[in-house]
Amino acid sequence: MTYAHPRTVHLHPLLRDAHGRVIRDLRISITDRCNFRCTYCMPDEGVTWKAAEELLTVDEILALARVFVGLGIEKIRLTGGEALLRDDVVALTRALRQLPGVKDLALTTNGYRFEQYAAALAEAGLQRITISLDSLREETFHRLTRVRALDRVLRAIELAHRYRLTPVRVNCVLMRGVNDGEIEDFADFARAWDVSLRFIEYMPLDGPGEWQPTLVVPGREVRDRIQARYPLIPIAGQSPSETARRYRFADGAPGEIGIIAPVTEPFCGACSRLRLTADGKLRTCLFSVVEYDLRDALRAGAGQRELAERILTAVAQKEAGHRINEPDFIPPSRTMSCIGG
Repeated sequence: MTYAHPRTVHLHPLLRDAHGRVIRDLRISITDRCNFRCTYCMPDEGVTWKAAEELLTVDEILALARVFVGLGIEKIRLTGGEALLRDDVVALTRALRQLPGVKDLALTTNGYRFEQYAAALAEAGLQRITISLDSLREETFHRLTRVRALDRVLRAIELAHRYRLTPVRVNCVLMRGVNDGEIEDFADFARAWDVSLRFIEYMPLDGPGEWQPTLVVPGREVRDRIQARYPLIPIAGQSPSETARRYRFADGAPGEIGIIAPVTEPFCGACSRLRLTADGKLRTCLFSVVEYDLRDALRAGAGQRELAERILTAVAQKEAGHRINEPDFIPPSRTMSCIGG
């Protein structure tokens, strides 16, 4: 199947929220389904998936992406659930890459199906990839994901290098008492595999609702432990909106370390991101309790300018911060797999 090349109409010179933050990044979830059951993301059983007709089609994703780019979005990341469970992901990637104004196109995956898509995604124009890997130990990996697939994920990292989807990022969500004993092992892995290893603090987005502050491994602790083994040198950020504080190894070894600490060191003040869920809802924060429906408006015949006005209205209401550490914090009603990473 071929898709019409989406023509961008520039509708607004700058997408800026009420707090003065310029919005340049859009994360598009293309499915709520996942073949893993990561404990920090969804429950083991009882997950109800969206019906196919509720999800955005490729043409609808492109139509909305065209509007977002016209409003100044420059970076797009495809997420899930597990994005590679959609067989039209290659066609979507190719069409988005051809969209004038898109400077950076990336994808997040658990790596399980990456081998069958790697060559096609690279040829379609995918520029970067992030692969989730929460343990280097088979049993801990299974405990976290409820799947035995560590070898597949490692193979995906090898293929990402082969197809030059670099720098290859590897995301590791740390949980106290589960995989925090592997921090130094992951630093070794970053050096040996030449990857950007991103340690992410555990956030209250799990399905069972078992998150508690005592399970969070603070980013500062991660830095201190790696620093004790390998001296680190900070890498200057390319943008104030970068979520990770990045470090290279002082001895010149390949790879780098990134610390993403939204719980203990919030970076909301420079947030430049929006999220579009697989069923077409716009979220202005990962922890939003309000969503803005774009799918139904699009299906009702809304044109680019009407859709742009809806987006502008939503962005004007973008939250100042996530409030995780506040007593009145309310977790989002959807789990991470539904919202999109």
